[in-house]
Amino acid sequence: MFRSITNSSRVLTLLVCLCVPWSQALSDQWHFSDVERIVAIGDVHGAYDALVATLQEASVVDDRLAWSGGKAHLVFTGDLLDRGAKSRDVMDLVMRLEREAHRAGGRVHLLLGNHEVMNLTGDLRYVANEEYASFLDMESSKEREHWYRRFRRDRPLDSDELNERWEFDQKAPPGFFGHRKAFRHDGLYGKWLLKKPFIVVINETAFVHGGLPPYVAEQGLRGVNVQLKSHLREYVKMRARLTDADAISPIDPFKENPKLLAEIVGAGVVPDQFLNAAQRMIELTKSPLFWAAGPTWYRGTASCSALVEGDALNRVFAKIGASRVVMGHTSTVTRLVQQRMNGQVVEIDTGMLKSVYGGSGNALIIEGDELSVINEDGRKGLSLIEHPVRVGHGSVAITDAELADILATGTIIDSGSDGAVWRIVQVTKDEQTVFAYFREFEEAERVVPELAAYKLDRLLGLGMVPATVHREIADQQGIVQFIPPDAITERQRTATGRGKATACPLSKQIAAMYVFDTLINNQGRTPSSMIYSPDDWLLILIDHEKSFGMNLGRPEHLMAIELIVGDEWRAALLKLDDNVLHAQLADVLDADRLATLAKRRDALLSH
Repeated sequence: MFRSITNSSRVLTLLVCLCVPWSQALSDQWHFSDVERIVAIGDVHGAYDALVATLQEASVVDDRLAWSGGKAHLVFTGDLLDRGAKSRDVMDLVMRLEREAHRAGGRVHLLLGNHEVMNLTGDLRYVANEEYASFLDMESSKEREHWYRRFRRDRPLDSDELNERWEFDQKAPPGFFGHRKAFRHDGLYGKWLLKKPFIVVINETAFVHGGLPPYVAEQGLRGVNVQLKSHLREYVKMRARLTDADAISPIDPFKENPKLLAEIVGAGVVPDQFLNAAQRMIELTKSPLFWAAGPTWYRGTASCSALVEGDALNRVFAKIGASRVVMGHTSTVTRLVQQRMNGQVVEIDTGMLKSVYGGSGNALIIEGDELSVINEDGRKGLSLIEHPVRVGHGSVAITDAELADILATGTIIDSGSDGAVWRIVQVTKDEQTVFAYFREFEEAERVVPELAAYKLDRLLGLGMVPATVHREIADQQGIVQFIPPDAITERQRTATGRGKATACPLSKQIAAMYVFDTLINNQGRTPSSMIYSPDDWLLILIDHEKSFGMNLGRPEHLMAIELIVGDEWRAALLKLDDNVLHAQLADVLDADRLATLAKRRDALLSH
């Protein structure tokens, strides 16, 4: 049923696109208020059937896939396409629902995600062959032959034509050139997408694909939508101009564009207007449109803790008139809709394309102050899941509490040693095996800095100290601390140049570490006690044996460092009153150290 309805609606979509004044007029509106019901859906990635089921369960389309949401606002936070076979079906459905919702007094908002931008600009790394095949009706044999001849132009004269044809078909599967035509600035889907914003704010909730980086606070809502849309439209037009001039080919890899464009400019073998187009494209490759810290790619809002990201996020909120953000892009580890930072951040990418991400379709429902979730399988009124703490075990599908339980009660398997004090062990429970360090107590230790650092980290909500527990192994008391099996130290990271493009900016993470080390008076921080899992490049702090001393000043290595103690840090520190410190840490710190810790807390609050 879905296929026949979709194919017939494709004709309607073509007719609707001929009448665009209403959509053009609405395309420059980014603030909406007094909306009674909002339905938000994250990354679809061509999962048409799951999307249809989710929309029906959310009561915004009926069994004939016609709009039934009344005055509701339906928000797609980008990435309708790529990876899934039915991306075109998804776009056709959304295009039609836009028109129908508007007539009913509702709205459909499609925000540009990184994959919409990629398809528009020619970055086709994630387009499935089945996606290309759906554009066969827009591809002519004449056009395909033209680009094949151009492909052969730079090949050796004695090369095997059968092999060349095979290579060409691999680079440009059937439907490829129809796809490229459709995503031009004057193509069916390109023209449509180039009218879409990057961010909208509805009832003080911001909706965006990737996140809200500092760039948004600098530019504001209008600045982001106008500037980035202008850059995108210009880039797509310049690319089409150079393609029409045969200066570049649609099958040229996106990452090679700067090199190819520089060659065009340097050779000067095309008319001036095309040289100018090439030069402008080179300039536009530096646009925030392509930045990891741009709103379509940014993962800091989803990955950084409140102590790292919270102040920057609040500055964005103040700039754009929002108090909450709903976003996709970063698939939730639970494959359920999650919230974090006291509900200020809602993550709705639940991996709808099951064949790739193993998730399902979920819709966030916002009605007044109430937030709930509807699943494609008919489950309604679901609560949002709290974003789990996952220090160093981002790829292990267990919670922080479950990891601590494995460390405390699992079976220990010795696997060598690591120096005189710490030794590496494996801990197994319920078919889950993790690596950990074990350090023996020299005697009945009254002060246990590693446990104190772990507990304090969780009280603050920092999320940098890995799970650490006290346990006995072979009649020896000690502590067991989780480590990622593939962990690398800060020293190794800087030596190899890895981890530069991190989900959570390293500079922000390290700034938070400085405050934490000042609070606990850590005299022993070295690059070897800063480790990372290459899964996510989130900073993990270990080796706190030289912490929690009686010194009230800063550690010597931090004397010249400018501490950044923002509002989020102050709020977290204020929660650590003397009663909380005593109740939570008296079993691992003595009274004198607790009193000194409280004084350092007060010093940071007055910073």
